[in-house]
Formats: sequence, C-alpha cells, structure tokens
Amino acid sequence: MMLRPSTEIVIDRLPVHHSLVTDAMWVVAFSLVTGICAQWSIPLPFTHVPLTGQTFAVLLSGTVLGCRRGFLSQVTYLAEGALGFPVFAGATGTLLHLVGPTGGYLWSFPLAAALVGWLVERGAARSFWKLAATLMAADSLILVAGSTWLHSLYRVPYVQAWLLGLCPFLLGDAVKAVLVGASLPRVLSWFDNYWGESRSRGNPK
Repeated sequence: MMLRPSTEIVIDRLPVHHSLVTDAMWVVAFSLVTGICAQWSIPLPFTHVPLTGQTFAVLLSGTVLGCRRGFLSQVTYLAEGALGFPVFAGATGTLLHLVGPTGGYLWSFPLAAALVGWLVERGAARSFWKLAATLMAADSLILVAGSTWLHSLYRVPYVQAWLLGLCPFLLGDAVKAVLVGASLPRVLSWFDNYWGESRSRGNPK
C-alpha cells in the first residue's frame, strides 16, 4: 500500500506523483546510498569492526524517507549484501557479514531508520535539539546492538564489548548526527518558504 504523503518528510514534499513505483525507487536508492557510504571505511587495529559512513546513511534514510520506507531501504540494503552485492565495507557482500562481528550493527539498521522516521513524522525535525536527540537515540540503538552482539559472539565481558564496540565510534557518530540534524530543519524551512511563496503568487506546485 502506498504511504500517505507527510508534510514532515522531505520526499513527500517534492512535486512528483507518489506511487508504489516511486516509493520503491526511493527505497532502492537509499539502499545504494548506504552501500556507497559503507565504502568510507577506516579499519581499527583493536577491533574487527571498522569505522564507516553507514550510520550516516541509516540516519539520513529515516529522516528523508520516513518510518516505513526508511525501514525498507535498510532491509533492502541487508538483502543486497546477503545476496553477494558488494555493498558492505570493503566492497564485499556475503551472508557471513550478518553473522560475523558486524552482524549486530547491520541487523539494527532497519530499526534505527524506522525509529528516526517515526519521530520525524511526528515533528522531531522541526527543532535541532529534538532532531539531535532522535538521531542520538537511533545511533545508540545501533551501538548497543552491535556491542551486545560482540559480547555474545566472543563471550567477552560486557565492559570489554562496550570498549571495543561502542566507545571508539561515539565521536564519529556524533559528527554524523550533527550533520544530519543541522541540515534537515533548514531543508524543511526552505520547503515551507518556497511553497508558501508559490501559493501566495497563485502558482501552487
């Protein structure tokens, strides 16, 4: 079923016809964006989990696509990687990634995108601070899921799992959240001003 357009979601403000086809195109497009951001990868010597741009794409998919489409974009991303498409870090793609050291992070991507989208649909993007809190909550979900997965996979104490799977990524993920959080309210404000001026001129888009 096609989603009802929301004035809080960026793509629903675009002057295009919304249909299942366009929704599917956005979902696939953001799965590919996540795959591209995954290639911005920095290996860390003390953990099997690299620092990548994936989290940025996950947060962005939720803010731009909304809850359901954001969720589906990340499910599509995981399916692409499991099927062998080179969308994971290092241009790799195997089912083993979903059960390896990064599995906990990857499985949480759809949930994190859905959480961001759900809160944005309810107006979180109208305030920098609300949006920042939303993004940090979603990012925390990813980091906690990933470090908990490491605890279970390697049978290490929780403290060690958090030191290896959470702490090294806090600063980078905070920067990603700030980038998304600082831009989206401005984008929505631009849409408000643009469409408001268009309607006042009698030229609705």
